[in-house]
Amino acid sequence: MINGIDDFQKMGQANLDAATKSFGEVNKGLQGIATEVTDYSKKAFEDGTQAFEKLAGAKSLEQAFEIQTTFAKTTYDNYVAEFTKLSEMYVDLAKEAYKPVETAITKKV
Repeated sequence: MINGIDDFQKMGQANLDAATKSFGEVNKGLQGIATEVTDYSKKAFEDGTQAFEKLAGAKSLEQAFEIQTTFAKTTYDNYVAEFTKLSEMYVDLAKEAYKPVETAITKKV
């Protein structure tokens, strides 16, 4: 009976360790994602400000149209690149967070 209790305690400790490691990976991943989103937001704001300044200094309607078109294309391209990067970061986060759980499960089987 004591062996059963010891085994149960060891299993509980292993589960706690796996959960702790998993939460640590989630925390680290979310910090990275938050940093990335903050950096992207700052850059997007700066790009918008620069585009507005250029637009305010446009000498003709054609020049204003060109500035706006270039800004829209660049903004879209940057958004798609950032969305792709964030998607990859979320996938990596999920993989890293699951590793301790997977390790704990495979040890029990």
